[in-house]
Amino acid sequence: MAELSSKRDTEASQTAAATRVPVRLAYFISHPIQYQVPLIRRIAQEPDIAMTVYYFSDISTRGYHDKGFGVTVQWDIPLLDGYKYEFLPTFRDRGSLSFADPIVYGIYSRLRRGRFQAVWLHGYNTLNCLHVLFAARLLGIPVLIRTDSSLSDRIRSKTTLMAKNLFFSIIGNSIHGVLSVGQANTDYWKHHLGADIPVFPMPYAVDNQLFRAKALEATPDREALRQELNLEPGRPVILFASKLQGRKRCIDLVEAYIRLSPSPGIDPYAYLLIVGDGEERTNVENRIRESGLDSIRMLGFRNQSELPRFFDLCDLFVLPSIHEPYGLVVNEVMNAARPIVVSDQVGCQADLVQNGVNGFVYPALHVEVLAEKLAFLLTNEPLRKSMGENSLRLIQKFSFEQDVLGLRQALAFTVPGFRV
Repeated sequence: MAELSSKRDTEASQTAAATRVPVRLAYFISHPIQYQVPLIRRIAQEPDIAMTVYYFSDISTRGYHDKGFGVTVQWDIPLLDGYKYEFLPTFRDRGSLSFADPIVYGIYSRLRRGRFQAVWLHGYNTLNCLHVLFAARLLGIPVLIRTDSSLSDRIRSKTTLMAKNLFFSIIGNSIHGVLSVGQANTDYWKHHLGADIPVFPMPYAVDNQLFRAKALEATPDREALRQELNLEPGRPVILFASKLQGRKRCIDLVEAYIRLSPSPGIDPYAYLLIVGDGEERTNVENRIRESGLDSIRMLGFRNQSELPRFFDLCDLFVLPSIHEPYGLVVNEVMNAARPIVVSDQVGCQADLVQNGVNGFVYPALHVEVLAEKLAFLLTNEPLRKSMGENSLRLIQKFSFEQDVLGLRQALAFTVPGFRV
């Protein structure tokens, strides 16, 4: 009944919104991102928000070499359907994404011709982002900014921090509000832009309904996947699914897993599945060989549509990263109702992982503590089940509907006459 009532409220709100003159919103972002596009499509359904997405690059739509994964990636979900967009013309495009590549033009003219009333900018640390800020300021258009930055997402020298503070003192007056993806992100913006900067919650989210449905679809074929991976029936499964980069610290998970062995060279009762690829793959594989264990599976890169099968298969998920801005894969796994173990340097942990409720947060790089958490969960199946149910309950609060509400609140603050 609650879901029906919520649906009716949403429909009533959309009906009322349809009678209003739509606010004209320009959204600038580097390239079509598989995590962002579903939300963009959802916002496009709002009748009183006329949003045009401007991309700086089309790199993700033509297939490209992802340095993090170490493979050529062609995403298997539609990236350009269901919303209005334009790829901006370029002065230079070397086929990468960096501070000065690509360099686009035409931002000012599009903002002026489109008579946009607000700008939503994803990121701030490229020439193109600075171009957007400058153009919007000249035209008197308020800017809302969104990133996943946190104060612990990387190590910064004193010189870098001084330069960063100077940078924000220069551009701060061009930012009228921030769209916060989580608590760590809010702390970041209040630190750099001051405690009075308007903050509107717009949490990083995934298509919860889709990922939940895909996990449920995978359940009947779970045993077939176990056989495909040569996993013995009944033995629990630990899952890592991310890029094999140094900062993801997959090697820490391998070391913790090795500590679960009853004696050297004897496999733990659980399996460890590693989904992903990247620069650290050789180091991880070498350590696995040294261990003499046969219960670790290196499964390589898997496209996004394949991942729910592994989320359903696993008994618990681990992301041991350091300097992790957020970690959206955690959202995905929680929709499969699984317990989560993350380090305290994973940005989403303050929002998504409640110690002892739906998983554990452990101090980054502390392999022994990670091993203790794994051992505790692996020997307590009822606890894993209850934690997984709590994950599913908690993730419902981090949805596209919450994002739309946060955006509407920000627009109501910046655009006269717009109503939440």
